[in-house]
Amino acid sequence: MRRTRILTAVLALAAGLLAGSPSALAAAAPKAAVAADTYTWHNARIDGGGFVPGIVFNRSEKNLAYARTDIGGAYRWSESTKTWTPLLDSVGWDEWGHTGVVSLASDSVDPNKVYAAVGTYTNSWDPTNGAVLRSSDRGASWQKTDLPFKLGGNMPGRGMGERLAVDPNKDSVLYLGAPSGKGLWRSTDSGVTWSQVGNFPDVGNYVQDSTDTTGYASDSQGIVWVTFDESTGTAGSATKTIYVGVADKDNAVYRSTDAGATWSRLAGQPTGYLAHKGVLDAKNGYLYLAYSDKGGPYDGGKGQLWRYATATGTWTNISPVAEADTYYGFSGLTVDRQHPGTVMATAYSSWWPDTQIFRSTDSGATWTKAWDYTSYPNRSNRYTIDVSSSPWLTFGANPSPPEQAPKLGWMTEALEIDPFDSDRMMYGTGATLFGTENLTQWDSGGQFTVKPMVQGLEETSVNDLAAPPSGGAQLFSALGDIGGFRHTDLTKVPSMMYTSPTFTTTTSLDFAESNPNTVVRVGNLDSGPHIAFSTDNGANWFAGTDPSGVSGGGTVAAAADGSRFVWSPAGTGVQYTTGFGSSWSASSGIPAGAVVESDRVDPKTFYGFKSGKFYVSSDGGATFTASSATGLPSGDSVRFKALPGTKGDVWLAGGSTDGAYGLWHSTDGGATFARFANVDQADTIGFGKAAAGASYQTLYTSAKIGGTRGIFRSTDKGATWTRINDDAHQWGWTGAAITGDPRVYGRVYISTNGRGVIYGDTSDSSGGGGGDGGGGTDPTPSGACTVTYRISNQWTGGFQADVQLTNTGSAAWSSWSLGWSFPNGQTVGQLWNADWTQSGAAVTAKNVSWNGTVASGSSVSFGFTGTWTGSNDRPASFKLGDQTCTVA
Repeated sequence: MRRTRILTAVLALAAGLLAGSPSALAAAAPKAAVAADTYTWHNARIDGGGFVPGIVFNRSEKNLAYARTDIGGAYRWSESTKTWTPLLDSVGWDEWGHTGVVSLASDSVDPNKVYAAVGTYTNSWDPTNGAVLRSSDRGASWQKTDLPFKLGGNMPGRGMGERLAVDPNKDSVLYLGAPSGKGLWRSTDSGVTWSQVGNFPDVGNYVQDSTDTTGYASDSQGIVWVTFDESTGTAGSATKTIYVGVADKDNAVYRSTDAGATWSRLAGQPTGYLAHKGVLDAKNGYLYLAYSDKGGPYDGGKGQLWRYATATGTWTNISPVAEADTYYGFSGLTVDRQHPGTVMATAYSSWWPDTQIFRSTDSGATWTKAWDYTSYPNRSNRYTIDVSSSPWLTFGANPSPPEQAPKLGWMTEALEIDPFDSDRMMYGTGATLFGTENLTQWDSGGQFTVKPMVQGLEETSVNDLAAPPSGGAQLFSALGDIGGFRHTDLTKVPSMMYTSPTFTTTTSLDFAESNPNTVVRVGNLDSGPHIAFSTDNGANWFAGTDPSGVSGGGTVAAAADGSRFVWSPAGTGVQYTTGFGSSWSASSGIPAGAVVESDRVDPKTFYGFKSGKFYVSSDGGATFTASSATGLPSGDSVRFKALPGTKGDVWLAGGSTDGAYGLWHSTDGGATFARFANVDQADTIGFGKAAAGASYQTLYTSAKIGGTRGIFRSTDKGATWTRINDDAHQWGWTGAAITGDPRVYGRVYISTNGRGVIYGDTSDSSGGGGGDGGGGTDPTPSGACTVTYRISNQWTGGFQADVQLTNTGSAAWSSWSLGWSFPNGQTVGQLWNADWTQSGAAVTAKNVSWNGTVASGSSVSFGFTGTWTGSNDRPASFKLGDQTCTVA
């Protein structure tokens, strides 16, 4: 939504995301086996929260649509539930940048096929190159081709497009426009291999800010869209005419009329602008172009709309307002495929008083607006807007006319009319995805209804999480761009983000352990206070007073009883206060920028960490003393927490691959720390309700254990660990925060850098242990296993299934092998979280390295995609080795 979205990714780099091995330190616990448990995963509902720069409808199948986000992956529309299904949760830690989607393409020849061009930054912030992902099952599973350059899903210009396109006549041919001077690329084998189109004459020259030394704003935005003229080809033969948009104000549009063999600049085209979109109406022979003087998505001061007649080469300026009257650029652009003379466009960079949407039913000859002034500042709207499903979209604002709350939008670069339904339109904003299902009311003099069409699409960047032990709040979140929320019900969208004050980004929050009604949060705000307090469990807030020099939120800690607070803000040194921050005093003995936390028992004990040193205060934050503890990470990518209920019990996670990196534990208030040898790397630590019969709270961490990256749980104080996520649920980078739920055993809350707040619940309702430490036997008793087989998605000729295998015997398994036979000749295409073979109808799935150990009462899951014809009945029986399992 704002540029602050880049910051979490920068922190990710500091966390040591590149592959490597940490330095070996003294062992704190014996090496333990990593078991596997079965979790169900959901989002704590916020619905949206970030920029949706692209919406793609399939042109040959009704109700098949996709959305792309700049840092939160891609989604597929589910018509039956009116929700979005995430498609890139399988992106792992080392390739976190692949959650940024710069372009999507849905194959109109074979609607089962979809492609995604992924990569978040073209500069050094992203450690990996971009890639093109291809799927033959609508994004249920993917294959990847790495590219020799980076892509910028969260870079300037990301709302232009689409850069990736499938030939509508010969779908083995695809084109991809690259940034950074890398030119135009083509695949002739359905995205498996790619090569540069060597004779394409222009790689683009526009940069947002050539003086930017980070490479973020100074990178060339390159080739920005590809559009085929489907009328110039026949089925099975490559389309002859292709238009390509280039970020070059003097040469914005090129064309090939010989299927890409040669290219030329389109004669007579406008200059001085960038063509954000090029949308073709092949029926009437018009190429429509939306122009802006800037690349977006934030900027844009002038713009024009043009129409190019493909048969005659005639250019017509069809701008709905005179250039002199624009204070915005045009970007969103769509044609009604049922009535191609109907065209719509957006003023994407009109931030105040609102965005504007334009509509023409005569191919751009005349236009009407979504809203007009009657007598300034009063407005007449052609729409009504209903945000009752996402009430926070008002941002708690009560603006003066002509501004309204909620807004129609901003950063409106994605705009699409459903090609099968003239009444349905969707468009993206900086905070949500809006839509209407009665759009043609616009033309008849009525009002069309705009509502969020965003459920299931979660796109917030999470900085901190806190789950209090009592009170109405289940979870507090600190988020980028929209501040954060108090969730009293994880399945419902909160009514409002934190207000009074409303931070653009909340960087840290805490509650008083023995008095959870007292809550504190700190964050960023262009002008105003950077700290706020609540005395009613986060239901209402009031602003504190900043000490001199504060420029940003930093980190904050509440005393165990809420009597005092320690704050380490950006811009000045660590501060402490008694009461609610009406005045502050500088803490001594601790450096500026230290991360601060509180002891959860002693209200006068606080802790800090900075550059390899741990600090302790026993006088309420007035003075800190450096601990003599050694061997801790030397950098500042560290997160630590004190255990509730025990004074001086501190856990610390963090480091980087070029130094100490792991998990440490102190039982003497930070005087000494012992490192866990059974944890390769760790980035977060959190606590939750203890397992049944356990005397210590459950630990959760985002870590690398046993050579595997994942989310791990321990119920035995870190002696053994259970991986609780799987390869299908990784969510890119999860290194900002984690916490268990103190009231619900097994529940864990996970931060992501763009997929919102993930929470998981275990199938192990008994509160079982964290693994058996190795060994175990193969199951032998009859009925020692139960299988649940569920078809989670089905389409013509294809399906996705999820299998859960539960150990119902008394002995742990050290390995497993599950077999079944398909009744209707189904064939497995791809299977994850297990090795597999198929011979005829018979399929065998075996454990992989990390999920062979399954404790008694625990489960393991895997999934697969397959093909079917005629019928798709479920297998009648399953065998674990020679033993028949119960089918649930």
